[in-house]
Amino acid sequence: MTAAPGATAGPFTLAVCSEMVFLDLPVVDRVRRIHELGFAVEIWDWTRHDVDALETLREEGVAYSSMTGYVRGRLSDREGADELLETAAESVPVAKRLGIPRLNLHGTGLDDKGLPARPAPEVSGAMWLQARETLSRVADLGEREGVEFVLENLNTEVDHPGVPFARAADCLALVESVDSPHLRLMLDLYHAQIGEGNLIELCRRALPWIGEVQVADVPGRREPGTGEIAYPAVARALAEMGYRGTVGLEAWASVDPELALKRFRDAFTL
Repeated sequence: MTAAPGATAGPFTLAVCSEMVFLDLPVVDRVRRIHELGFAVEIWDWTRHDVDALETLREEGVAYSSMTGYVRGRLSDREGADELLETAAESVPVAKRLGIPRLNLHGTGLDDKGLPARPAPEVSGAMWLQARETLSRVADLGEREGVEFVLENLNTEVDHPGVPFARAADCLALVESVDSPHLRLMLDLYHAQIGEGNLIELCRRALPWIGEVQVADVPGRREPGTGEIAYPAVARALAEMGYRGTVGLEAWASVDPELALKRFRDAFTL
């Protein structure tokens, strides 16, 4: 598990999603502000950003932690798989320009509201087999290009109804079955708390396959300390079990973004 350059808090590298904080600023200014506060930076869909400007910020010292690793496509049918692989291949050169170590995937393409482009409330055995084949092809792409793809778990109860392979257990099963260093798990503990719970044991079970851990509190998807998750306890457990990678804040600020980032840093500083 390789950490991106950026802020460290004990054993972890800390990153912040630029799509969810400092929303009164243009994206480039958000990225710069997050960097000034000492964090690595996550972005989502690169096609919606000025990549040249983001590359200039990299030259100024900004470290990027992850980005969405495809533009369109799905895991579980042949047409969608071909589209996902095509747009993943288009995403790789952008990731390399920005020095981004992890390219994020979901069970299906999401619209701008986080809803699936093609809902799949029921997942058949044939869909599982196709998803595994698709991810195997993604891992092969990652091996050829020297990059790491990560499959993110979501939740269907609140944010992403109709997304297939949303549970952390589902994503972990798929990643394990492919068994490649170029396909790992983006373990989102906000989504997992809503869908599964038992977070520390989930982290322990997933540890060999984790590419990055993402966090937000429940309910509300805001920074640690605003909800029910005991993130300092999660942080201690992650350190004790040997996790040395990136922890990314993918959360809305409850009040002030700088206070939200301080609360995040405090929760994961050991």
